[in-house]
Amino acid sequence: MYTDTTIFDLIQLEQTRQQEGLELIASENYVSNEVLQALGSILTNKYAEGLPYKRYYGGCEIVDEIEQLTINRVKQLFGAEWANVQPHSGAQANAAVMLACLQTGDAILGFQLAHGGHLTHGSSVSFSGKLYKPHFYGVHPDTNLVNYEELEAQAIAIKPKLIICGASSYSRDWDYARIRKVADEIGAMVLADIAHPAGLIAKGMLNNPLDHCHIVTSTTHKTLRGPRGGIILMGKDFANTLGYVTSKGEPKKMSTLLDSAVFPGIQGGPLEHCIAAKGVAFGEALTPAFGTYMQQVKNNAQELSRKLMERGYNVLTGGTDNHCILIDVSSKNVTGKQAEFILGKAGITVNKNMIPYDKLPATVTSGIRIGTPAITTRGLKETDMEWLANVLDKALLHADNESILLETKKEIATIMRPYPTVAIL
Repeated sequence: MYTDTTIFDLIQLEQTRQQEGLELIASENYVSNEVLQALGSILTNKYAEGLPYKRYYGGCEIVDEIEQLTINRVKQLFGAEWANVQPHSGAQANAAVMLACLQTGDAILGFQLAHGGHLTHGSSVSFSGKLYKPHFYGVHPDTNLVNYEELEAQAIAIKPKLIICGASSYSRDWDYARIRKVADEIGAMVLADIAHPAGLIAKGMLNNPLDHCHIVTSTTHKTLRGPRGGIILMGKDFANTLGYVTSKGEPKKMSTLLDSAVFPGIQGGPLEHCIAAKGVAFGEALTPAFGTYMQQVKNNAQELSRKLMERGYNVLTGGTDNHCILIDVSSKNVTGKQAEFILGKAGITVNKNMIPYDKLPATVTSGIRIGTPAITTRGLKETDMEWLANVLDKALLHADNESILLETKKEIATIMRPYPTVAIL
């Protein structure tokens, strides 16, 4: 029997890295054993093009039930009227929305990548910037908060077909009602990408975009603590405004266009093993225990922000409303790239990140982005944030001292080894 010892030895090394380190990347988390079991199940063997009960393959009776249950759970979780759980990623979900809502060359208005947005919100290197005509709004230079006045002025001037809100490195909540008001004035649709704060939104700790935005997309990992994948949601289905009609001459519903945009528009067969794992994660997120976890994520982020600011770090916006903290490390005489490398040597995983109006390129950056979902899953509480701020600060203060960095790494490994790298409800 063939045994791939090379790959599994490497997997074991990654297990050790995760077990002995501090995972502070805001977009990463640890799933439960049940999510892992579903993800590694025999469902990976099944092809199921189409939607539940409307497949192009036989033998889908059971996966139909699994996918429909997953849809029902995510609708309950967010208070949605409609959902598609097939997107392979958040980027795929956004691509499907744009395919359904736009024509090539249509104007879109997104949040600037350098100010905290995402590649799929109009970046020139993304399909969103190549196929559509992108325009952007950003943050106020003095507060680093979303500049809604700029958003409104841009929207009125260019009249985009789609306004995109949501971010990958923004620490504050969004005023979805204000954005929808602007969109209604110019006849635009609003897409909210909640990939990062989705878990907090699901438990009512941040504004719910489904109350105001036409379409919502998200990933299913990050704060939702599920497998890597995407979803598309609507709070209320509506007739499209693009001229697509049914055989009876009636406007097609947006749900129909979105379903078709996912398959066959941008994807082939759905990953039913991943969909099952999403379903498990949504079931977990519906429990009171998940709400307790999300509150702890938020508490930890706010406490860590305070402890870092006490140590002289420039935390943008002066704190956080969610799980994410954006830090300008230039005052510590390091770049984001250097900070990522130094902290990595000490067993702390972060990612370099541009800050608004950054003078350094994206390959270097002036900032780092950190988050608390993963360390909270492992069991760290507010009382641990002082120690966490200390080891982070210690590593950056002794960037050139290999022995202190190694000492810090050993300290972290000793402390973190007993904490599980799996979500326990």
